[in-house]
Amino acid sequence: MNSSFDSAAANYDTSFTFSVIGKMQRHFVYQHLSSFLKSAQPKTILEINCGTGEDALWLANQDYWVTATDQSEKMITVAQTKGHSENLIFKKVAIEELSDQFTTCSFDCVFSNFGGLNCLSKTVVGTFFKNASALVPKNGVLFLVIMPKNTLWETFYFLTKGNLKEAFRRFKGPAIANVDGEKVTTYYYNPKEIVTLASPYFKLKQIHPIGFFVPPSYLEPFFKNKPKWISKLNQLEAKITNSRFLAQYADHYIITFEKR
Repeated sequence: MNSSFDSAAANYDTSFTFSVIGKMQRHFVYQHLSSFLKSAQPKTILEINCGTGEDALWLANQDYWVTATDQSEKMITVAQTKGHSENLIFKKVAIEELSDQFTTCSFDCVFSNFGGLNCLSKTVVGTFFKNASALVPKNGVLFLVIMPKNTLWETFYFLTKGNLKEAFRRFKGPAIANVDGEKVTTYYYNPKEIVTLASPYFKLKQIHPIGFFVPPSYLEPFFKNKPKWISKLNQLEAKITNSRFLAQYADHYIITFEKR
């Protein structure tokens, strides 16, 4: 990965985790994640790009055994301050290091939320799927939340500002995203691309949009004082949460796989 995210750790929860938009998007992720886990029935979960640990703590509270990893030492430090549980371990491990760090481990599920895989080039994403297949048993599962190229909110927002370069930045290859002051090279992948990269090792299960009506988190300042607007968008989001077609046009999408 191209950025440690250390400088973003201190403000990440304020700018996203506990923001109105961040909580709305995470709510929809948890709805699908709960259903997915109930069906897959894993006991052990490996979380990658765990950030400040919000999802790891939620999973541990559901009685799963969770190993949560991130390449940022400061993100891990923040996560460890939030609470402790005998069924939760935080470890500083980059996505590219998973196969080296867990040579003798097996996990029933690998989980990645909110675009961690978007920090990887296409070649490295392909390597991730290869390595993940060695980390899960037969019928092991992946639950991934990824940012696509076609996000309508982003295109509309920057077009209204007359910024053509930013409006179509996701289509032109990697873009530089600002994450709490840290410049991050970001790659965007539509669902078909991810399915192709995963297909040698995993078969597709489900695809769901996250943030088709609920806007990207960088629009939080605009919507912060418009509770009726954001509430209505949240209601509309709930109506399309199972639309596979709209996933490629959302801020993120959920894509799940089962090992071949």
